[in-house]
Parts: sequence; C-alpha cells; structure tokens
Amino acid sequence: MNELVHLLLEEAADHFPDHPAVVDVDREMTYRQLDAVANRIAHQLAELNVCRGDRIGLYLEKSAESLACVYGVLKAGAAYVPLAPDAPVARLANLIRHAKIRILLSGIERAGQWSALVGGDSSPIEHLVCVNGLVGQDHEVPGAAMLDTADLARWPEYRPDVAVGADDPAYVLFTSGSTGIPKGVVLSHHNALSFVDWGVAEFGLMHRDRLSSHAPLHFDLSIFDLFAAASVAATVVIVPREVAMFPAELATFVRATDISVWYSVPLAVNMLASRSGLEPGKLPRLRIILFAGEVFPVSQLRQALVTFPDAEFYNLYGPTETNVCTYYHVPRPLAEECHAIPIGRPISGVELFCLDEDGHPTGVNERGELWVSGPTVMRGYLNDPEQTAEVLRAPDPGRAEIIAYRTGDITSRDEDGVWHFFGRRDSQIKSRGYRIELGEIEASLNAHPAVLECAVIAVPDVTFGNRIKAYVITKEAVSTTVLASYLRQLLPTYMVPSSFDRRTALPRTSNGKIDYNVLKK
Repeated sequence: MNELVHLLLEEAADHFPDHPAVVDVDREMTYRQLDAVANRIAHQLAELNVCRGDRIGLYLEKSAESLACVYGVLKAGAAYVPLAPDAPVARLANLIRHAKIRILLSGIERAGQWSALVGGDSSPIEHLVCVNGLVGQDHEVPGAAMLDTADLARWPEYRPDVAVGADDPAYVLFTSGSTGIPKGVVLSHHNALSFVDWGVAEFGLMHRDRLSSHAPLHFDLSIFDLFAAASVAATVVIVPREVAMFPAELATFVRATDISVWYSVPLAVNMLASRSGLEPGKLPRLRIILFAGEVFPVSQLRQALVTFPDAEFYNLYGPTETNVCTYYHVPRPLAEECHAIPIGRPISGVELFCLDEDGHPTGVNERGELWVSGPTVMRGYLNDPEQTAEVLRAPDPGRAEIIAYRTGDITSRDEDGVWHFFGRRDSQIKSRGYRIELGEIEASLNAHPAVLECAVIAVPDVTFGNRIKAYVITKEAVSTTVLASYLRQLLPTYMVPSSFDRRTALPRTSNGKIDYNVLKK
C-alpha cells in the first residue's frame, strides 16, 4: 500500500504517461513530463544538501512548474512550505525565518520581490532557484546563490532514491495565530493520504475526471486537487486568478476545460451559480461540487442546486490542523425549514468528541467544543511545542492513548449522528449578560431570501459589554427594520444586531474567506 504522497505521481506516470496531468492556461504537461521535471528538481535539491525533513519554500504563482516543485520537494525527502505570492514581503520573511528555510523555489514573475524577501543578515536562505526562467545579472540577490532553468536542465530525469517515511512531514501550511504570530501546521504523508484516499473512494473519482485547482497552494483546499487527481491519474485544471475573479469568464472557463469536479470556498460556487449568467443545466459535465472553508449561506446554496442540477454537492469541514474530518452530502431538495447546512459525519478513521466548558462529554443536541482524533490530524505546530501541547491532548481521561485536536469550534450532534456547526469558541461573546455565538446570527441572517452574504462582529461597549454589528450584501433593497424583524422571529431579542451596514462586497483573505480583522478595524 502506498504510504508516500509523491508515489501517487510516479504510479500515474508509470501507468498513464501520456495522459494530461495538469492544464495550465494554454499548455498541458503529461504525467511523464511532470514526473521528469519533478525528478530534476529533486536532484538539484539533493545537490544543495537537502536532507530528510528539511523545509523548502515555494514562492511562485500556481502553475505547472509549481506543481512540479511540490513533487520535487517531496521526492527529495523534504517538506514544501508554500508562501502566498501576494502577502506582504515582511510577513513572508518572518515565515521564512521561523521555518528555517534554506532554499527557496521561485518564479521569474516574483523577481521584483526577491531582494526584499531574501536579503538581510537574518535571512536563512542560501539558495534561490528560479524554476521557470533564466536569471540574469539584474536578478541577482545579495546573500543568496542563484540558480535557474539552465541549472535544472543539467540534471537527469530518473527518480532519485531517497529514504522517506509515512510519518515524515510532507508540507507546512501557515495559518493566522491569535497572538499575531502565524502558526506553521505540520502535516505528514500519512495525514495527507488518509484524507485523499478517503476522498477518492467517497466521491468515486475516475481517470477521466478533470479537477479544478482553484485554491492557492498555501490554502489547505489545494491538497485534494493535486493529490486526489494523481491518485487516479486524472487531470488538474489550474484556474487562473484573473479568470476566477469574473463570474462570466469563470463559467466559460469551466465549460471550455470540461471540469467535472469542483472544489472551492462557497464564494466561488455562488459566483458561478448566481452571478455568471449561467442557465440551469448548462454545465452537465460538472458532476461533483465540493465546498469548504466557511459557511455556505442556505439561500445561495439553493440557487446553486438549481443552477447545477447534474452535480452532487458536498460540504467538507475541517480546520487546517485536521485536513477534512467531516462531510455532508447535500440533499435535493433542501428542506424549507433548513437554515444552516450540517457539517455531517466523520470521514473514515476519524473520531469526534464534543466537550462542555467543564470538559465533560455533551449529550444529543447539546453544544460543546469539538475535538478531532484520527489519521488526518496534524503532527503539531512548527517549532512551537507549547502551543502543540495545548491543542493536541487526550479529550477523555479514561482513554489517555487517544490524542485529539481541540478545534475551538462549537458543535452538536443530533439524534441521527449528524454534526452541526454553530461558530467559533473565540467568536462567542457576552452582551447584556448573555452568551452569544456570532455564527448562529450569521446563519439566521443568511437565511433571509434577500441576503446574499453577511458577516457579524462584536463591537466593545462600556454599557452592554458588546454590541452586535452586521454587514450585509443584499440582492434587492431591503430595510434594516425588515432584517431586524426577520431575525426576531428566529433569535432572542438580545441576539439581534443593533446596527446593519449594507455593503456591495465583503473584504476577503487570500484564501477567499471573509476577512473579519478588516471589518473590526
């Protein structure tokens, strides 16, 4: 049984060498070609004394070359650390220092940032390798040896022989930290494959499928796109950023590239369904739509179900620290009384625990904090044993051998064993003495037929502790009085926002999630 992620590529290249592995705008790379380029990168890394468990930075736009870099790093026995191309250079420099990245794989399109990113006495980077172009004197960076495609071309295409174990790190993904310092989530080959193998079986992925690659490499949704496709020698179709931003162009792109499996945050699905001008049934090749990352407003999901009558919809849930740990197959039609989509049932091998504030297991329909145990759960946070020990521990004193991840998410389990999500523990607030979950307010507000999207925040208040403010995007004119009246039918009065701010758009992070930090400023 395969226990290493990069062997998925090698097996696909052995059995389907001439099948397209990746479609990148107007060019294709076959599995044979992708494997060969990845081998050359691995040989180059070995020449630079990369050792088992080292961390290699990836700083380039998503492309066929970036996928080759992912596999090349894994073949060298190292872990890849994707860096958001558009993140502030100062932040990325801090991540590089924290991860002790000696070698950075980059693209010629990021050359303008190299000096600011790599320069400085405190930078650990020794070599910068440009994997998609030639580097001239104008691109030289003081303090780092420069290599480019001419250097990579010197290396052979045969596969390197490097000892790697299933529990070795495969990648490190940085997430926002509550202290302001990003946390590096370390995930192993076994962590990734446990999720990928389940997904391939559950969704019935096939060799002829074409999977969208919408999420950036530094976002955990990208794991499924890359590795599930390789598992069945299917094709990954990279969605260009300039296309992803425009609904009509995105719809045309999905049709032209014959994408059959889509995976993204709900925003992108909603753009396709309601803002692209698509008529129902016009993308019959699209058979599976997976969404994750944040709550999908039910009103928007209903529209998507109509627009894509031939597709099966699944809600995938899980923090970066757990990959995906639960899933929910969205029924057709959605019940009229449905105001929020469940997160569903645990994937194979995963066990869930729900504990109250005192650490006691909750009963049916009782809310508590979710803990996740199983093969998809991370190894820990990079260079942070204290924080790792805080979130990875035994949820049940009577079963000390089981270590679980404390998610910080508030959930409950219903009579049928289906799990429901109510928001973050850290988004719980006190107002007028009541404990309030902001996620529950968002779910209720999103159920209004005129609301396209919303976000709810707490505003500190001397008198009440917190006031509740809602930001809303509506598809038609609707007064705040109507919205407040609607919420009073679903929620206690103390949970109804005291103010509503109408917007045409909500701020987004690079992963496509609502950026609450911007709203709170």
